[in-house]
Amino acid sequence: MSAPYDFVEEPAPPLESEVLSPVEALAPPTKLPLGLSSQTLLVASCFLAVILLAIFLVARRKSRTKGTALLIVGASDAGKTAILTTLAYNQTLPTQTSMQTNSSIVTLPGTHKTMLVIDVPGHPRVRNQFRDYMQDAKAIAFVVDASTVSRNGANVAEHLHEVLHALSSLPPSATPPSLVIVAHKADALKTAASASASQLAVNRVRTVLERELEKRRASHSGVGIEGLGDDERGAQEGEIGMGDVLECPSGGEFRFERWEGGEVQFIGTSVTIGKSAETGQDEKETEEDGLKPLREWLTELP
Repeated sequence: MSAPYDFVEEPAPPLESEVLSPVEALAPPTKLPLGLSSQTLLVASCFLAVILLAIFLVARRKSRTKGTALLIVGASDAGKTAILTTLAYNQTLPTQTSMQTNSSIVTLPGTHKTMLVIDVPGHPRVRNQFRDYMQDAKAIAFVVDASTVSRNGANVAEHLHEVLHALSSLPPSATPPSLVIVAHKADALKTAASASASQLAVNRVRTVLERELEKRRASHSGVGIEGLGDDERGAQEGEIGMGDVLECPSGGEFRFERWEGGEVQFIGTSVTIGKSAETGQDEKETEEDGLKPLREWLTELP
């Protein structure tokens, strides 16, 4: 009989993915139809995504922080609505205390620029509505009746304290609106020959507000001081954290020029009921009315 066959099992051929010839191992990465490698395309895609994200974040930040409106805030009967009508119509109309917000588009003198002016009511129940417009505000005009501030300075300072707190509470990415304190009704003050009515109004308002705000600063710091005003008593719960807003460097007394929350400017103004460019005043005289300092301040805003 013939010898039996010897069956020898041959090893299975290696998988294609496991064996590369020397030529294949040294071959460059697969090219895409446009001549770009997959690695190059991946790097380019990541770079483009970063650029688009940066553009989106910058645009979003600008849309949220760039305001265009003027907010007119202050106590009731300070003359806010009279200022609004004079800015909008070049005449001062009779007004009355309102619980509603008023607004109008105003053209700045000597320019083609317009600004939305918002008059926020000053009643204690609704005066915090100004916070609803903060994101749209380019500037805030805090109006003070210079003829009565000596009597109601504590309540006016409480209102201003809320405005300063709102400005200090804005996120770091936000551009805070410019702040001007308007010493209004300057024409109601008796002046000496050596001082103008506007300057006297500014000096009086600044002195009273700094004194009352210092009282509030000391009170929130734990020093008991009387005479803080009826509206302040019983409102401590809503003022938690507001004391630090009024702190000045080195722990000194509150002064506007030393306030770390930003620059605060002062101007003196006045209006006359019934004064109109259509009743004998020419354009030049109208521009030189008692609101000229406010008009100029608005025009010079960045």
